[in-house]
Amino acid sequence: MFTRTESLREFLRFYPVVSIIVAIHLILFTCTILPIFPNSWFIETLSGVNLYIMEGEYWRLMTPIFMHSGFSHMLFNSFALVLFGPGLERMLGGGRFLIVYLVSGLVANVATLLLEALTYTHVGSSGAIFGLFGYYLALILFKKNTLSKANSQIIITLTVISLVMTFLEPNVNITAHLFGLLGGLLLGAVSRQSLE
Repeated sequence: MFTRTESLREFLRFYPVVSIIVAIHLILFTCTILPIFPNSWFIETLSGVNLYIMEGEYWRLMTPIFMHSGFSHMLFNSFALVLFGPGLERMLGGGRFLIVYLVSGLVANVATLLLEALTYTHVGSSGAIFGLFGYYLALILFKKNTLSKANSQIIITLTVISLVMTFLEPNVNITAHLFGLLGGLLLGAVSRQSLE
């Protein structure tokens, strides 16, 4: 039987990419709340601001994936990543998992840039997490024997619930959720040959 420390060590060893992303979430969030850091600098410099991206601050297409607007926002997204990331990281390997995660987040943020107002500001990893849902959906659609029937039903149910909540919750980047999901689905569809 594992102790909590041994379980955490095992998780870190088997799912290094998920662990590193969650650690980045925690570190950046801590930097925005502890008074020993220039809190506003992190928020002002790493948030997605469409106007600043159009003026050449292109890093803002990627950095919002790791920034969060509050503790509950960071906790919820990190928890979702810990729930849904390990299975996909195990299936794809760390490198390919990271590509799916980052490209989905990038697609979500580019769509936000193109479809939202220049004054629109956003943070959060939910676009990338929706990309994981999209990739899982691609596995269900194109590689039917990859996931069990029970797991497929769980993924579909959680995706539908998450999409419904996207439209019900306030202050949600609907564009990022929808295009993150689409980005992950397209990545899964394109890479289905390598999964066979």
